[in-house]
Order: sequence, then C-alpha cells, then structure tokens
Amino acid sequence: MNDLLIPYYEHPSVRPAEWEAIIAAAPRLYGVVLNPASGPGETPDPAFAEVASRLLAADVRVFGYADTDYARRPHADVVRDIARHRDWYGADGLFLDQVAAGREEFPYYQRLATAAWGAGCGTLALNHGTAPHPSYARIADLLVTFEGTWASYTRLGPQQWRGGTGVRLCHLVYGVPAGVDPAGEARTRGASVHCAVPGTGGHPWGTLPHALACPGSAQ
Repeated sequence: MNDLLIPYYEHPSVRPAEWEAIIAAAPRLYGVVLNPASGPGETPDPAFAEVASRLLAADVRVFGYADTDYARRPHADVVRDIARHRDWYGADGLFLDQVAAGREEFPYYQRLATAAWGAGCGTLALNHGTAPHPSYARIADLLVTFEGTWASYTRLGPQQWRGGTGVRLCHLVYGVPAGVDPAGEARTRGASVHCAVPGTGGHPWGTLPHALACPGSAQ
C-alpha cells in the first residue's frame, strides 16, 4: 500500500545511499517532498533534478516544498516557488508547509491552490500540523493533521475528521523508536498516510524511517 510520505531534507550528493533507498521503496510511497533549499532554491540543482526524474519515472509523486509562514508569506513569493518546482524539477505535487489552520486564513490558501492547479500540480498537500478548519478539505488532497514528537503522538487519540471523505490525512512523527508499527499507529489515529522517523532536535527530517534506513546512515 502506498501510504508513506517521505520529507527527506538532505542533498543527494551528500546522502546518495539514502536517496537510493527512497527510490527503491517506490511501490510503498505516497510521495516524496523535494526541498533543495527551504524551497526550490535560486537556481536549479542538477542532483535534485535527477532524483526527481527517477522518482517520477517510478510513478512516485514528487511534491515541491514551499513555506507559507502561516499565511504571512507574500502570495507572489509562494507562486514563484511553485513555478520553479514545476520548471526545474518536474514536480507534479505541492507540499505547503507552516500552513495556518483557521477559517480566516483559508482565502490565502485557496488562491495558492488555484495557482498550483494552474501550474499543473496534480496533488496538493497542506501541512497544518494540527486538525484544521474543515474548509481546507475543499482544496487539498492531503492534510497533515499532526507533526510532532513520538512522545506527543502517543498521547494523541483518534482524530474525528468532519471535513468530508475526499481528502486523506497524514501524520508526521519524529523521535520514533525502533520496533514501532507506524502505519498501524497512524491508522488507529485516523490517518492513512504517514512518516515516522528516528531523528530528533531541530532537523529530524534528515533521517529516514527505520524500514528504509541504510546501514551506517545518520539516525
């Protein structure tokens, strides 16, 4: 089942074995978030272009990463990132990070969704990190309704989503010990897509899930 979303924020030239492991896991992947430089960067990166091409050839969604700063980032700057991800890396999806969850910010994201669809993005993921207002389900294919530590996740009960059935929910968890069934843990809490990594601190998404980790890789 393709239920694994990988936000792996390391350069392919620095961690080639890890990127090979991600590509090899293609049948299990819902998608991969491409984040060359907290976004697409200022110029195309050939190494990221290569891994994006290989993922797309393996029928894996490639999400271009763009920060929205909780609806404070100028619309034009985010739209520029969307275009660069499409033009430079062929991204067929968009992963918006630091997304506000309130109803009052929804028009900002509705405009971005329209821009993404116009640019040819087929799949839109919104990382709220918490359950948002149901209106966001009208524009997104995937809503990240939890991002946080394993300790916090163990205290999270099943999430009752009332935003309709046309959107999938995703949980992103870090500091996860070995031996955990992350897919099962996500399902019991209402999410059909997940990523659970062992990393901690300020850069947990520089590690891979235990099942994909390479021998000797940083964990």
